[in-house]
Amino acid sequence: MTAAQDAAFQAGSGVTPATLLTGIASIILLLTFIWVIWVSLGTFRAWQNGQIALFDVVWSTLRASIVLMVLGFYLR
Repeated sequence: MTAAQDAAFQAGSGVTPATLLTGIASIILLLTFIWVIWVSLGTFRAWQNGQIALFDVVWSTLRASIVLMVLGFYLR
């Protein structure tokens, strides 16, 4: 953005564009982190009930964690 656009955005919203982008990235990463926890606990409960093998628990958790790491890399 140009300096004039930046000033107009800050005057209209009360925050700088960089602050807004940091807030949006933080919310996305928080929701992804909650999703990883949900996937991990869901597969763990399925393993406890004997519905899946331990390998499936590890593999699901690993895949969800990789998604979190890649998303964190791109949103930094």
